[in-house]
Amino acid sequence: MAGDPARFFCAEAARERGDGLAGTAPHGRVWVLIEHPGGWPPNGFEGLGLEPALAARVFAAAQTCRARILLVRRPGRRRATEPRRWAVLHHDDRGAHRQTWGTWEADADLDGVVNALHSPGTTGHPPVVLVCAHGLHDVCCAVRGRPVAAALGARHPRLVWECTHVGGDRFAANVAVLPDGVYYGNLDAPSAGTTLAGHLADRVAATHLRGYTDLPPPAQVAVAALLARHGPAARHAYEVVGTERADDGWRVRVAGTPPHPALSEVEVRAHRTAPHRLTCRGAAPSTYLAHEAVAVRTLRGPETMLPPR
Repeated sequence: MAGDPARFFCAEAARERGDGLAGTAPHGRVWVLIEHPGGWPPNGFEGLGLEPALAARVFAAAQTCRARILLVRRPGRRRATEPRRWAVLHHDDRGAHRQTWGTWEADADLDGVVNALHSPGTTGHPPVVLVCAHGLHDVCCAVRGRPVAAALGARHPRLVWECTHVGGDRFAANVAVLPDGVYYGNLDAPSAGTTLAGHLADRVAATHLRGYTDLPPPAQVAVAALLARHGPAARHAYEVVGTERADDGWRVRVAGTPPHPALSEVEVRAHRTAPHRLTCRGAAPSTYLAHEAVAVRTLRGPETMLPPR
């Protein structure tokens, strides 16, 4: 892949530019997963060809809840021996991770999704691990995503699914752990295994973290900066308690649980990048707003910086 001068690969270009990961997770608290083991159309759910009235009901219900609809399938070539599954995943305001699952054979069975979107779901489920492998949307998602999905699926066959576009093609391979609401990027098979093992042990590390989907970009960057400074921490070890504008950025205050500082302040700045080609299929250069932590201060509690490498 890297040696073909005739092809442009957005993930390769982003790595060469050094595009930052932190602060790039799209906002989301609710997700709809629909199992479709066959080929995926470029526009995902909208291109499935479901019965129009049913598709409209599902789409409208998802819009009302600001839910993202993703098609999913198990990694590798598999025969469909069981009914296809669907799920509605909620990350609620209290940080609870709730899920509702069902099956579908006929299009009408997906009406269960509409009902589930308006119910809280239940806790106690294992997380869902999604690896973007949507090749018709972006080549890098397939080339980099499918090996990661295969490797993770071999270790965690009940947790891992390939999925359609999750955003941030240039950070492929992308992994989303839901409904935890955690995005990781720039992964390969070995780093994905290490990253997911840490996540499943409730030890989120900064190295491949794109962000927490319940936070806006400046807050995502602030939490990532604290994880980089103090080491991996539980998903809810840090809570953003205040954000205020400051010159060309923000001052973000973050409360922590022991052994992390009780209160920290992270200064985050943003700048508009130069135009770059950001996806494999998007030929026109685009800019984006990049966020960066420029200062981290401990306001209360022990300073527990990691030793230098």
